[in-house]
Amino acid sequence: MPEPYPRTVVVLAAGEGKRMKSSLPKVLHPLLGRTLVGHVLNAAAPLDAVRTLVVVGHGADQVRTHLAGIAPGATAVHQAEQHGTGHAVRIAMEAAPEATGTVVVLNGDVPLLRPETVGELVAAHESEGAAATVLAAEVPDPAGLGRIVRDATGRLEQIVEQRDATPAQLGIREINAGIYAFDAIRLRDVLGKLSTDNDQGEEYLTDVFELLVSAGEPVGVHLAADHTETLGCNDRVELAALRRLLRDRVNERWMRAGVSLLDPGTTWIDVTVALDRDAVVDQNTQLRGGSVVGSGAVVGPDVTLVDTVVGPGATVLRSHAVGAEVGPGASVGPYAYLRPDARLAERAKVGTFVEVKNTEIGAGSKVPHLTYVGDATIGEHSNIGAASVFVNYDGVQKHRTVIGSHARTGADNMFVAPVEVGDGAYTAAGSVIIENVPAGAMGVARARQRNIEGWVLKRRAGTAAAQAAERAQGASAVVPSASEGEEIHGTAESVGGTHRAGDTATE
Repeated sequence: MPEPYPRTVVVLAAGEGKRMKSSLPKVLHPLLGRTLVGHVLNAAAPLDAVRTLVVVGHGADQVRTHLAGIAPGATAVHQAEQHGTGHAVRIAMEAAPEATGTVVVLNGDVPLLRPETVGELVAAHESEGAAATVLAAEVPDPAGLGRIVRDATGRLEQIVEQRDATPAQLGIREINAGIYAFDAIRLRDVLGKLSTDNDQGEEYLTDVFELLVSAGEPVGVHLAADHTETLGCNDRVELAALRRLLRDRVNERWMRAGVSLLDPGTTWIDVTVALDRDAVVDQNTQLRGGSVVGSGAVVGPDVTLVDTVVGPGATVLRSHAVGAEVGPGASVGPYAYLRPDARLAERAKVGTFVEVKNTEIGAGSKVPHLTYVGDATIGEHSNIGAASVFVNYDGVQKHRTVIGSHARTGADNMFVAPVEVGDGAYTAAGSVIIENVPAGAMGVARARQRNIEGWVLKRRAGTAAAQAAERAQGASAVVPSASEGEEIHGTAESVGGTHRAGDTATE
């Protein structure tokens, strides 16, 4: 079996992308989990190239920084002045004088390109021993694209740019996809012969093919099975069109793998997301980053998950989660917000209008409604009362609250961290807990209620409230004395350990 050819990948990413009208370099615009250039590098990854060279120019520092994060093995080659694609490849080859074997050149703005298509192009090129092979596609509308011109025998004669094409050539629908495979030695030789005698005064990489044909070198054309793979983008309208095409491709792949997407047209799934069989994704849902959805889980409608793991059988409804973990059988929402490091164990619940941050919620525990939980640990099978706030920030530092297992905390509680509520403990409704509550104890931190009889009749005479009170009291209505009506705030009295209905919230 012959030794595989050593391969070098060159990605052209130096263009300004003026029509994007953006301070962000065109190749860094995002598309379902990756940048444009990130998608291209992913398509080339299975080639196992000896080296990957990315030609940068406009926004070079931004592109370099991005490459360091997504492809640290790639080398950025700076093209200070952009004089065409041939010039860009020549600079790249000068940066790798030792390169031999196959050189694969890719445009940095073709995010729909599949690894399989790149692999097929390279395999065809190497098996035929070609000097150069171009990826072509039959498109419905070739306007603005370079044309593949063949001779009478069907062999490639030249590649003509739109600006330089004759009227007859403009009618050709077979276009150059801007993706090539070259023999490194032949490429290096021909690059030095490129001319700028064209409409734009640039070194066209496509002229390499005409020069090779003139020299009698074998060149080839490999036709892409799906022309949409070769689509690039020049403005945000085209970028949006590519995003829709990629969405449909991703959604189809997941549905064929056993995932139910109830409304694919409103479901956006990043290419970096993972879903298990029998997961259900309802309408108006976005799954981003490294999110994972387990088997039998139901996500949506109206959900956004970013870098969030949803366990098997869990449910997330009309909620937003970032960097969170939802355990098996757990439930979230509606209208919940899970912030980074919110972790729900098995069968835990975060309900309506609840925000959770940097908190562990134990198995079977519930935070049902209207609550903020930050920097906390909640044990197993505990219930947090409605309208509670975990007061975690003193203006300088964050502090932690610990709620034990099988605890029951009352509605409208504030837990002023650092503070602990022990296993099996209760807290009374309306309490501000500033001291630890021992296991099995009832924590009460509130003033005793005082009723001032007849206050409404005295201070709000003639109002609807006073009239209702008169009807309810009848002839026995009590009108308070002036001295009694002046004071409406009673002194606090201890309620001791008395526990009344309402001291803890319902589940």
